[in-house]
Amino acid sequence: MVFAAATAEAGTPPKRLYVSLGDSYATGSQPTGVGQGRNTRNGFPYQVPALAARRGHRLRLVNFACSGATTTSMIASKGCPPIARGPGGRADPRRTQLAAAERFLRANRGRTALISVSIGGNDVTACVREADPVTCVARAVTTVRRNVTRIARRLRRAAGSKVRIVGTTYPDVILGAWVNGDPASRSLAELSVVAFRSLINPSLRQAYRAARGRFVDVTAASGAYIPFDQVTTLFPYGTVPVAVARVCELTYFCAYRDIHARTDGYRLIADMVARQLPRKRARVHSAQL
Repeated sequence: MVFAAATAEAGTPPKRLYVSLGDSYATGSQPTGVGQGRNTRNGFPYQVPALAARRGHRLRLVNFACSGATTTSMIASKGCPPIARGPGGRADPRRTQLAAAERFLRANRGRTALISVSIGGNDVTACVREADPVTCVARAVTTVRRNVTRIARRLRRAAGSKVRIVGTTYPDVILGAWVNGDPASRSLAELSVVAFRSLINPSLRQAYRAARGRFVDVTAASGAYIPFDQVTTLFPYGTVPVAVARVCELTYFCAYRDIHARTDGYRLIADMVARQLPRKRARVHSAQL
């Protein structure tokens, strides 16, 4: 008797490379208490391979990120202290983060499937303390746009035309200032939405597109643009805007005044990055017995 059976293609394809660059969001930083923390494997780059596998991609993470990095330091500062690297992270004391990643990408042409970049947050963080934070952000994003455009174009040249380059942004953690309850904090929370929607994210989107990269708006996905008149109840803060509740749930800002994401917050980013990869269909062949 002869019959055909659909079976999975023999052999497992080798893993392709996923290169991560960036700051503490890419190193998986999370607080362990007020004013203290560490880099963890909960960060979004560490979650991407498992999510990408669901889309048919086998990836191995190579993480060049350095906690505290800015768009300028990524280009100009050599090395990264071990304490600032993500678990298993790489650094070259003789090269900048960008140059080390470029060297790796050129050495692995044809083996790299994905690059993600998380950078720019530390360039604008100091603006929170300014009397006019929106004007401060407007000045800072000029540098961010110029530097990220340069970073993305250099990565494109090093990796080749077929590699997916994905730029990320951040949850609007400053929304969490709302729970302080005073008018100044609530005004700052409202202004932070303007800064992300009108200044920071348009600049990042433009910069990545200049290198045929993709941009994922984590700010929008984490609920920052939900109107403030939509409210909910969140313990222990009482009635708050839904946008504020979401950032309290996804990050540690409301609990510890720490800007970093909870594991679920990092998963949100990881899922957005993984979804930039095309879904692969399982390949089958017919076997006759």
